[in-house]
Amino acid sequence: YKDPVKYILAGFLILIIIAMIVPHYAVRLDPEPQNIPNIGKVLPLSIEIPENAPRDYQELVNPTNPTIKQIADTIAAQSCKQSRICHAKAVYYFVRDNINYVADPIGVEYLEDPIEVLSTAAADCESGAILLASLQEAVGVDAQLVFIPGHALVRISLPEARAKYKIGDYIYLDWTCKTCAFGEIPYKDIKAEKRILEV
Repeated sequence: YKDPVKYILAGFLILIIIAMIVPHYAVRLDPEPQNIPNIGKVLPLSIEIPENAPRDYQELVNPTNPTIKQIADTIAAQSCKQSRICHAKAVYYFVRDNINYVADPIGVEYLEDPIEVLSTAAADCESGAILLASLQEAVGVDAQLVFIPGHALVRISLPEARAKYKIGDYIYLDWTCKTCAFGEIPYKDIKAEKRILEV
């Protein structure tokens, strides 16, 4: 009577151990980027800031710009294997960790071209959001600019991403929140009134 119970318990414990080990070494459904480059490693040696850059949000988001495309591809290739989720994370962490938040002077609203943001490594929330949206679009992730009172951020559409990252159908990204992980935004911004701009 006691022997079969021991075998059943031993078999059950072995199944639990296998269930814990196999997912760790199996294919990752939610990969994390590794070795995200810093801004000095992705910026071309000679970078030209456009003199007469457009000052419209939609025109400034330019994922087809060769420099933006090269930088986005470098971030994605160096940080991830083939996964749009991992690429989106790597781009977000790159902007969050390499661009410093600097507010515009009071009463002045200046939109910087993404190349200018990269060359100075500083931006206000709108210009940084434009850079983030440009890089996300350059790696094949649909991005939109989100405006809330006094602030701007980005939301992306990744249907294959896990629900834990999403608010509704979108993943919100606030590059100015230096402690926010991918898909996290400050609590006060979740319920704020939002104006969405398709780019």
